[in-house]
Amino acid sequence: MRPRALVAVLMLAMLPPTAAGADTEGDDQLVPRAVAAMQRATAFFHGRVAVRGGYVWECSANLQSRRGERKANATEIWVQPPGTPTVGMAFLDAHAATDDASHLVAARDAARALLDGQLESGGWTDSIDFDPQSRTADRYRNGRGRAKGRNYSTLDDDKTQSAVRFLMRLDERLRFEDADLHEGVMVALDAVLAAQFPSGGFPQGWRKPVDEHPVLRASYPDYDWRTEGRVKDYWDLPTLNDGLAGSVARTLHMAHGIYRDDRFRRALERLGAFLLLAQLPEPQPAWAQQYTFDMHPAWARKFEPPAVAGSESEDVVETLVFLYGVTGDRRLLDAAAPAIAWMRRSLLPDGRLARFYELRTNRPLYVMRDTYELT
Repeated sequence: MRPRALVAVLMLAMLPPTAAGADTEGDDQLVPRAVAAMQRATAFFHGRVAVRGGYVWECSANLQSRRGERKANATEIWVQPPGTPTVGMAFLDAHAATDDASHLVAARDAARALLDGQLESGGWTDSIDFDPQSRTADRYRNGRGRAKGRNYSTLDDDKTQSAVRFLMRLDERLRFEDADLHEGVMVALDAVLAAQFPSGGFPQGWRKPVDEHPVLRASYPDYDWRTEGRVKDYWDLPTLNDGLAGSVARTLHMAHGIYRDDRFRRALERLGAFLLLAQLPEPQPAWAQQYTFDMHPAWARKFEPPAVAGSESEDVVETLVFLYGVTGDRRLLDAAAPAIAWMRRSLLPDGRLARFYELRTNRPLYVMRDTYELT
């Protein structure tokens, strides 16, 4: 049983009869059947699948085996989508559609699970383990974690962002009257703002507010990137990995819309400014996966070389268009146009973009599975 299954049931149930394929004249029981299906789905997930209100990615049919990105402990839940925030959002959708209090109760329990796993650094990592003796428990803000656990909040794979978006939406639904929830959201948002570099970019994660670094425009390295420029703590560098630009932009935009705090609008605009700075010059006016503090494309893991990144460039272009819609800043669209042209001329024969393109030559880069040798 996967959280995606719950989301699918709840979303299908919220479709109007014509969208769901029903005969509107002959099936007047569709709405009550859909409402009942949502009630059963929430009751099952909340009553039998949840661990202290939280969820993993999938469970076996007998609920004995639970997995996120890896096998989960009996006391562990997942934050990274499609984990607890994803399921929590589905409960809120169900409550909005039906006004059935059971969905809101389930959403509030999911929120409590996330708040119990909020790190001292303000955000979240991939999972939460409620057993303080477990090796996968971390340093939680409530003091109930493991003293020697991790305290690394991360923006990788939409982890902190997804948790914040769900908690903000619930905070708004509850009219900001749940003091613990509201405080947790504010702590998380303050931590995200403190993780933004002066350039407007963000690292993969943080343990404390980021240090100051010069604001520079991206350029190609003047050294042999194959053998030089490796950094051990690459996660501290400005990154665009795994859709960070889009997920952070939408989180900041949502925060501004809910709380009307101009700090979030300014942070959103600064992120847009960073995306302009991070665009490489011709002949590759696109984006890397991450950058050195000198704004050269940077190494991450040994299979992630300094290169122009196809997936991250697609995400940035989509984010630029989104930010243009929010800010009206024409420079954002002007930056997207040459990037789209680069994508079109860089397509592989099968019509897809490569994961990486070699700097300057634009040749697709591939990594040998066993040796990690670049080809």
